[in-house]
Amino acid sequence: MNFSIEIGPKTDLATLPKLKDVYITMLPGGDFKETANQAVQLVKKGFNPIPHFPARSIESENQLKEYVDICKGGGVKQALIIGGGREPAGKFDSSFQLLETGYFEKMKIGIAGHPEGSPDISDSDLEKAMKDKKPYADYIVTQWLLDPQPIIDFISKQTVPVHVGITGPLKISSLIKFANIVGAKNSINFLKSNFSKALDLLKPKDPNDLIDKLKDHTEHFHIYTFGGLKETNKWLKDNNYA
Repeated sequence: MNFSIEIGPKTDLATLPKLKDVYITMLPGGDFKETANQAVQLVKKGFNPIPHFPARSIESENQLKEYVDICKGGGVKQALIIGGGREPAGKFDSSFQLLETGYFEKMKIGIAGHPEGSPDISDSDLEKAMKDKKPYADYIVTQWLLDPQPIIDFISKQTVPVHVGITGPLKISSLIKFANIVGAKNSINFLKSNFSKALDLLKPKDPNDLIDKLKDHTEHFHIYTFGGLKETNKWLKDNNYA
């Protein structure tokens, strides 16, 4: 199995686990240069960085070109192109518009997948967007989920590899909070039906059960740590994943 991990542009790189693929976020209001520079530093340290390019956070085409140029000039070979959850800061309001520019030529491209839908776009628009983006995509990274069935159904419909989003070890109460943010309704119901006792909600839950149910459908898993990098590192080592 292959694992990747997601970090922020200010994460201390000395704390990273021994995973080759490292995604770097660019959150709404963030500085693209911080993400780009973190990616370049990761290249120097022997990692394969995958910076986020959120369309609605890009202020102009000139800014997009500068962002891509910094990354390419620093040896970055891969990018995750996403819409981004905010009002558009400039003319871009979809990942498809970024892909159409041609600036990402010769880079390996990942796009976002939403097996349980997205709070930022209707299901019909989401389906159309996926069809439009597919010709550009080398693979799909999904939102993190906990209910395996929607993920299995989603994987069965794709023609490119799917990297399934999972979390590192987190308390159930924290998982419910983050599931609400990404609009993962099925996973919220799955959590509530499987962990009804108050005591259970305070216990850390690791993704081993989910991985076991999905490993026959994909060999790629993408870890969202939600600030729990230390716990994620321990879990990876304990399971001989890193």
